[in-house]
Amino acid sequence: MGKINLSGAKKVHFIGIGGISMSGLAEVLQRDGYIITGSDAVASEITQHLQGLGINIAIPNLAENITDDVDLVVYTAAVRENNPEFKAAKHMSKPMMERAELLGIILKGYDDAVCVAGTHGKTTTTSLMAEVTLAAGLDPTVSIGGHMGADGSNYRVGASSCFVLEACEYSNSFHHWHPQIGIILNIDADHLDFFGDMDGVVRSFQKFAGNIRPGGMLVIQASQPGFDVVTKGLACRVVTFGLANEIPAIAQKHFWAGNVEYDNLGRPSFDVMDGTKSLARVNLPLPGQYNMLNALACFAASIGLGATPDIIASALCKAKGVKRRFEHKGTYNGAEIIDDYAHHPTEIESCLKAAKKYGRRVICLFQPHTYTRTKNHLHEFVASLENADLTMLIPIFAAREPFDPSISSEVIAAMLNEGKNNALNFNNFETAEKYLRKNLAPTDLLITMGAGDVYKIGEALLST
Repeated sequence: MGKINLSGAKKVHFIGIGGISMSGLAEVLQRDGYIITGSDAVASEITQHLQGLGINIAIPNLAENITDDVDLVVYTAAVRENNPEFKAAKHMSKPMMERAELLGIILKGYDDAVCVAGTHGKTTTTSLMAEVTLAAGLDPTVSIGGHMGADGSNYRVGASSCFVLEACEYSNSFHHWHPQIGIILNIDADHLDFFGDMDGVVRSFQKFAGNIRPGGMLVIQASQPGFDVVTKGLACRVVTFGLANEIPAIAQKHFWAGNVEYDNLGRPSFDVMDGTKSLARVNLPLPGQYNMLNALACFAASIGLGATPDIIASALCKAKGVKRRFEHKGTYNGAEIIDDYAHHPTEIESCLKAAKKYGRRVICLFQPHTYTRTKNHLHEFVASLENADLTMLIPIFAAREPFDPSISSEVIAAMLNEGKNNALNFNNFETAEKYLRKNLAPTDLLITMGAGDVYKIGEALLST
């Protein structure tokens, strides 16, 4: 791992240091010899942890926290220009840098930087990469967008040249990064409020792939839209992965799954094939075909890092996954309760097909995420939710968007019922929870699904 070069800066101040990614970056810089200070709106376990490392933390954000001796101010995209520290840094003409840009500079100091990109599966695959690289003794630094492992952490600071990073495409954040190994799990139409259309999504991934270091490696699912555009003229090696029955050419090269079997919980067992050679057999403890594909991508990238097939397979067989990704929460009145972060039609379909393997009646309690996504993919949402035996809908989680009266969960429910599917719409959490308390049967499987706070309904059931 090389020295991190911040152009002569010695003291770095983080606005919002209590965030998962920001706190991890602060630790990395401190370990490299920088003097770190930071602030946040409220104290937390994270800020207390940083204080235990000797980092000076101020609560709350105040202009006077930007002292004369601060050489660089780092902020997140969530920090607005009316933030008192942001305004003070601007007034004092302090050098300023957004988190993604700083991360790009830090990654340059890691010879084995791995960025995991894709419309779906980034968090799970980054978690798998973390578990494999730890098992292989690579002592990685890890940044992930979900809670992984037994301790539920999002960040790990290692002492080696290996950095495993979840690479988000939204706002083109991953364009700041130049990894040695880049993974593109899939390319789908999402975040169209930013990208505009599918061509915009493909061009963004093309730029990400072009940023991979010469002599590095791109691991990509070959059946994805825009594959030829993304891979054209790259200075790095291209390694594909996928399913042999979908893309038979893969059977002659690169990584694919052979002799696939599923248990009664939808968990796949498969041979990892490299061309015509079987490298290992994996009994994956995570359900669904989509997780098998995530594991294949992880396997390919881990081989690129020098890990051996037996170590990779052993780690994958013990994978813990991440919270809110087909997470078993418990049982209520004999019914199994699962929670999943799925909020795009492709994710929903994959999740519900995995749930069908349980042999129970599948009830999907779905909370759409953002008005824009719901409107742009309305028909796809309806088609994906048809995989449930009963769909229960609650109001759209607006996130960053203003109210849009032209789209609602009620519209989805009406379209499902027109197609002879069974759907119910609820105006709030309370009525949905009340219905479930009365109607959940021991033979049911309930999935609380969405990127918002729908999981609270399942937790409320289990708390009584």
